[in-house]
Amino acid sequence: MSTRDFLEVIRERGCLHQCSDEAGFRKLTAERIVTGYIGFDMTADSLHIGNLVQIMMLRRLQQTGHRPIVLIGGGTTKVGDPSGRDEVRKLLTDADIARNMASIKATFGKFIRFGDGPSDGLMANNDDWLSKLNYIEFLRDYGRHFSVNRMLSMDSVKLRLERDQPLSFLEFNYMVLQSYDFAELARRYDCRLQMGGSDQWGNIVQGVDLGRRVGTPELFAVTTPLVTTSSGAKMGKTAAGAVWLNEDRLSHYDYYQYWRNTEDADVGRFLKIFTDLPIGEIRRLEALKGSEINEAKKVLAFEATKMCRGEKAAAEAAETARKAFEEGEAGGVLPTVSVARAQLDAGMPVWEALKLAGFASSNGEARRLVRGGGVRINDDACDDENRKISASDLTAEGIVKLSAGKKRHAVVKVA
Repeated sequence: MSTRDFLEVIRERGCLHQCSDEAGFRKLTAERIVTGYIGFDMTADSLHIGNLVQIMMLRRLQQTGHRPIVLIGGGTTKVGDPSGRDEVRKLLTDADIARNMASIKATFGKFIRFGDGPSDGLMANNDDWLSKLNYIEFLRDYGRHFSVNRMLSMDSVKLRLERDQPLSFLEFNYMVLQSYDFAELARRYDCRLQMGGSDQWGNIVQGVDLGRRVGTPELFAVTTPLVTTSSGAKMGKTAAGAVWLNEDRLSHYDYYQYWRNTEDADVGRFLKIFTDLPIGEIRRLEALKGSEINEAKKVLAFEATKMCRGEKAAAEAAETARKAFEEGEAGGVLPTVSVARAQLDAGMPVWEALKLAGFASSNGEARRLVRGGGVRINDDACDDENRKISASDLTAEGIVKLSAGKKRHAVVKVA
């Protein structure tokens, strides 16, 4: 790809929401390699699928000949981004942040090429400069460029105040530090672009404005739309919790199955955003109708898993799924629910097992699932919501296979 078509690529793949100056940015990318960054705070020891759109943006930037920076928020994690929050984030210790950083760093290497070449990615840590700031000097040199009136109008602040939710002065400083990061990266690495989700627009354009006020070259902002499923659910959230990128937080099989269970209406869109398949092939796949759309879902699951976990892991997960769904096998690496022997001896309600397996988010939803006739125990239909799973249901392998519909399967075993 040329260095000129980054905006067209992300637009074609459904990832362009806003650009602060599209004509100016196109002119810049036509003239030179552009360095752009996205920041990731270290609030957990793994990123999740909710972060994947932004990781893919850095990947697209590199694929179109430009230079991506992964900014590790070692400093801003100590403050906490109030965006999208109704409560104060838990403050992490330096040891917590260091542990999370060590766990997360390897993930980026699966999506971005790092090195010393002109378009090779680099990783920076904003703690390198934020921890060295002198508070009084910082207020005099940078704080004077920020309008409190404008800061109060930002969604991340305004929504919290409207809901009468607490917003600490520490959190209120977050957008100032994020803006300073942009100016600092511009000075250190000639970084001209910051990207993020649409909820970050206010913070990013504050950085663009700060750069103008402190004399950096012109800076640019690009944001992505909020990605939700066609049913309105937040991307990357399931009844069982977040869909983690790290293998130690989520098995290859479960990661594969998340994509395999994509709603029909989302397949084409997710293929564009989360895989490198050519647009022509994606159009062919998304045009499939009826049961044939399952083939497109398998392609999506394989390609997304291959990118994050490797081709071998993707192939093994696909084979496990084939055996489980096409041959009815309960072995392999299906999701496992471990229960105490005493719990089975007393009898576990099937609706409780469904909830533990992540097939339902509430008792009521689980009961309705049973009454609807979509549940099977060891491949035998179960429509009695009062049915209990007991030790007598254990197979010769010492497990109970639990199924919800044709696609979701789990194994119950004694802990």
